[in-house]
Amino acid sequence: MACIRYIAPDVDAALAFYRDQLDFAVDKHNPGKFAALVRDDLILYLSAPGAGSGGQAGGTPEPGRWNRFMLVTEGLDDVLARLRAAGVRFRGELSGGGAGRAQLVEDPAGNLVELFEFKRG
Repeated sequence: MACIRYIAPDVDAALAFYRDQLDFAVDKHNPGKFAALVRDDLILYLSAPGAGSGGQAGGTPEPGRWNRFMLVTEGLDDVLARLRAAGVRFRGELSGGGAGRAQLVEDPAGNLVELFEFKRG
């Protein structure tokens, strides 16, 4: 099992994004402060800045750098069309080099998620 923590100034908006757009299930939710979401073997922790251990580690946690996690998907074109229709923000263009195709999307705080589809055959 892998766990990732993202900083989200609006935890509730980020929770809705991951639940409604990327098919995460909500495990725990402390409105405005914290959420734990699950998809397959991944646990995603969303924390408000200054809440819990993220705010006590020194410095000021901020969302939106280039760190990201990757979700492997099939039917990437359909997924991207659904996300565009929902008004999700994209970063950069769809890439097609290497082992497959990928597109970066931003959660409501600007944290990145890479949607990836392996080449067929």
